[in-house]
Amino acid sequence: MITSELPVLQDSVESGQDTVSLSMSMSELDDIGDGKTKKKRGRPGRPPAPNKKPRKSLSEKGPMGVQRGRKANGMAQQNGEGDPVTLFEVVKQGKSAMQSVVDDWIESYKQDRDLALLDLINFFIQCSGCKGTVRIEMFRNMQNAEIIRKMTEEFDEDSGDYPLTISGPLWKKFRYNFCEFICVLIRQCQYSIIYDEYMMDTVISLLTGLSDSQVRAFRHTSTLAAMKLMTALVNVALNLSINQDNTQRQYEAERNKMAGKRANEKLELLLQRRKELQENQDEIENMMNSVFKGIFVHRYRDAIAEIRAICIEEIGVWMKMYSDAFLNDSYLKYVGWTLHDRQGEVRLKCLKALQNLYTNRELFPKLELFTNRFKDRIVSMTLDKEYDVAVEAIRLVTLILQGSEDALSNEDCENVYHLVYSAHRPVAVAAGEFLHRKLFSRHDPQAEEALAKRRGRSSPNGNLIRMLVLFFLESELHEHAAYLVDSLWESSQELLKDWECMTELLLEEPVQGEEVLLDRQESALIELTVCTIRQAAEAHPPVGRGTGKRVLTAKERKMQIDDKNKLTEHFIMALPMLLSKYQTDAEKVANLLQIPQYFDLDVYSAGRMEKHLEALLKQIKFVVEKHTDTEVLEACSKTYSILCSEEYIIMNRVDIAHSQLIDELAERFNHSVEELLQAGEEADDDDIYNVLSTLRRLTAFHNAHDLTRWDLFGNCYRLLRTGIEQGSMPEQIAVQALQCSHYSILWQLVKITEGAPSKYYNDYGDIIKETLSKTRQTDKILCAKTLILSLQQLFNELIQDQGPNLDRTSSHVSGIKELARRFALTFGLDQIKTREAVATLHKDGIEFAFKYQNPKGPEYPPANLAFLEVLCEFSSKLLRQDKKTVHSYLEKFMTEQMMERREDIWLPLISYRNSLLTGGDEDRMSITSGSSSSKAGSIRSKKGRPPLHKKRIEEESVEGSWMMRNDTLQTPGALQTPQLTSTVLRENPRQAAEHLSEPGSESDYVHNPQLQMSWLGQQKMEEVNRKERTAMNYMKARSGGVRQTVRGLMEDDAEPIFEDVMMSSRGQLEDMSEEFEDTMVIDLPPSRNRRERAELRTDFFDSAAMIEDESGFTMPMF
Repeated sequence: MITSELPVLQDSVESGQDTVSLSMSMSELDDIGDGKTKKKRGRPGRPPAPNKKPRKSLSEKGPMGVQRGRKANGMAQQNGEGDPVTLFEVVKQGKSAMQSVVDDWIESYKQDRDLALLDLINFFIQCSGCKGTVRIEMFRNMQNAEIIRKMTEEFDEDSGDYPLTISGPLWKKFRYNFCEFICVLIRQCQYSIIYDEYMMDTVISLLTGLSDSQVRAFRHTSTLAAMKLMTALVNVALNLSINQDNTQRQYEAERNKMAGKRANEKLELLLQRRKELQENQDEIENMMNSVFKGIFVHRYRDAIAEIRAICIEEIGVWMKMYSDAFLNDSYLKYVGWTLHDRQGEVRLKCLKALQNLYTNRELFPKLELFTNRFKDRIVSMTLDKEYDVAVEAIRLVTLILQGSEDALSNEDCENVYHLVYSAHRPVAVAAGEFLHRKLFSRHDPQAEEALAKRRGRSSPNGNLIRMLVLFFLESELHEHAAYLVDSLWESSQELLKDWECMTELLLEEPVQGEEVLLDRQESALIELTVCTIRQAAEAHPPVGRGTGKRVLTAKERKMQIDDKNKLTEHFIMALPMLLSKYQTDAEKVANLLQIPQYFDLDVYSAGRMEKHLEALLKQIKFVVEKHTDTEVLEACSKTYSILCSEEYIIMNRVDIAHSQLIDELAERFNHSVEELLQAGEEADDDDIYNVLSTLRRLTAFHNAHDLTRWDLFGNCYRLLRTGIEQGSMPEQIAVQALQCSHYSILWQLVKITEGAPSKYYNDYGDIIKETLSKTRQTDKILCAKTLILSLQQLFNELIQDQGPNLDRTSSHVSGIKELARRFALTFGLDQIKTREAVATLHKDGIEFAFKYQNPKGPEYPPANLAFLEVLCEFSSKLLRQDKKTVHSYLEKFMTEQMMERREDIWLPLISYRNSLLTGGDEDRMSITSGSSSSKAGSIRSKKGRPPLHKKRIEEESVEGSWMMRNDTLQTPGALQTPQLTSTVLRENPRQAAEHLSEPGSESDYVHNPQLQMSWLGQQKMEEVNRKERTAMNYMKARSGGVRQTVRGLMEDDAEPIFEDVMMSSRGQLEDMSEEFEDTMVIDLPPSRNRRERAELRTDFFDSAAMIEDESGFTMPMF
């Protein structure tokens, strides 16, 4: 009989042993295991095997009966080797197999069950984080509630952490070991000890009392233990049920035998075994009933979400494991009610528990009533505000659909359909799986293949692709075809890669009995085809889904290559035919011309398919001649640009075709311009149309191609001048002429820029560049020191050639500065990863600049001071807080006279100081590792802007801790740039030089590169120490009353340990009935028209479309 109190400890020990601790030393555990044969499972009371060494009694273990590894006052200690002696320590460290730990405990239980139980009780107390220990006298004289109250008083209230909530790998492993220990304990005791009406009564009574405690640690730990205990008991009950069924079948088989062959003794044994199994089953059911009603019913609605989640997770295990006993409405209702829980963590556990049930088709009849009752709630959870919950809800709805299509109405399905357009990819992919199951899995493969053969089709997927097109059009979100394809990519990839079938539907005439594709359907199919090609070739989601391109696995990379080869080989032949059929339809042609950018263009030459290239170029020329629409012309221009890539053999062939086309257009343009200008005010519409149409084509090509050799600027200028002088030029012609002139000027600027390469950068060939790249990957600091050393050597050579008075405007100095600028670009945009390297570079540069004093005297600048002008090129690569540190280091070399000088010869120093004191905005625009800027992110940062005092605390914490950082740190948030004022005591440069090692020496940099790696950290430490001294002096000046006030405020912030045990019954009823605001808003990308959707080449030379801010980042103008 299970009671609410702990059983009274039996007088099994001598009076002098009342304070014996409950834990056993590891040496004792070893004594138990040595020479022990595997025990036979059976009822208690069986005598030990004759060859088994008898265990020493308590009186034989030492004076006063105290076991080794224990103190006489009952406190556990460790043996001489430092091994754990308490059961808690053994389980926490997990060094021993759990089976052996449990077997040792069972042996101790057989020897003295009271001490073993006391050990187990303290195990649960210690697992809760309580420092107290239940002693024998407490166990004997106190009631259950009194013991728990005593342990509550000894609980450490200074910390809210306990083993189940402490982070770290050790405690994560402890949770697993804790659960495993309980499971193994019940499994090993299921044939004997579990039925002695003592151990289980004690454990269940203890866990029931602890689960009702107001201390969260007790409640959480005991609930987890009780639920795992219940799971183990359910497994025992299931085994007993199976054994009962087997025994019953054996009994029936034996009884049905003829009287002469019937074994009455066997019947008696089977009857006795069946009776024993039934008794055991009744006892187990009594235990499970006590745990369920005493703990689960109260804790599944606990105030702590994690406790509620534990209960729901385990009841799902019970229903799946022993469905005959638990899979009924009496238990399912708890899961159904908790679907309305306020915490997403608990709702997630509910859905996963139900998924495990709906996966088994045999359980569907038992779930029918539950499905009808809670189906609407499950469907509504597909819009849950927690994305993880929404994903699991969609998967559960998919499982319900697989079990019974009639279970979901059309309205239910439509609620899931539109989620394929969600911006959150896991939600969209789950919805795509549902859509695939609903629309693309019901066809008969054999019938479809037979129909395809009769129609002469190579693929049986024609009807499915038609259905996909209809769904795309009827969804009324047809501007997001790429999202639909991405949602279906994982579930319907075979269908989406059936480009042969798509091409057949577009090119072939419909056979008898087959409906004709409407114009709108053809456009939709072409758009879907292009999206599937892009997805296969790029192997990453479309823009707006995901956080960026991830690194493909070897298997994914191979699939990408295979898919790209497959689509290239197919569309090399099919694309010219598609362009020929739809060449008059601007929308279809613009989409079709996107396909070549995903080709593997080497296939043209490797597969000897030049004739198909000629056919493609011919069709593109026809399209250019037939269309004046900007979208189509830019698509043609982009296709020519891709096909003209220098790395492909077909480049010459394509370039010839492109040049011939431009020749014809340029000649036509020149002729039409002459006719228009000659006609003057008498020009008719044909004259205007001829100029405008030709100029549109040339302008579209001039955007991506250098057409300066055709001298289009001359006639464009004539048109613009005529319009200004006479005022009769049509506006459209003026706009196109102005844009074409703009492109001509920009291409000329590109030639000028590319024609004047850096003087010194040319010395860095591919081998040296690759060596620098490898060095940067191996050691960023060494690479930075290499760069600054090479610049110093160039500077020294220049000093030797020109003397100390350098002409800073000369081409040689400009060349070194240009080389430094290019070196600075090699550090990339991730300033966190290169932080130490850039700072070390500045340090070496400063030391080099002040290395030698001017022989004319201290009033003249140091000999290498001009090198600071070169060093300015790297200032933009410093983080804002690092600029302050570098500036402080610079001031150590400067005298007060240097700070006041403003002559031209001091301009390098002035420029370098200014570069360190400004540029905060540029740093705020820096891009960190693994992240990218976005509008949403900037909005969040504005809304969540911390108060001023928090900003300062965060900034100083970043500056003080980044020295120990690794490459995974994030860039500090965008803070207001403070006025940087040096507070470092200035030293004499000569004195500073005495404390510094020889800068820039190759021996120092080669033999001991680590000497300079912590320099930035040392500078920070100096600044931190200074701040600490200032703060200490300030605090000493504060009065005692202020300190008392601060102490009182800190104490008020402490979190109480005690809290409400559960939500009120009224609140619980309201939670079950009210409609929670837990639905999410589906984030769809902004709607775009067909022109914007073509994703054509951006206008890289359109200065009117962008503006450059002070930090060098281009930003949209409107």
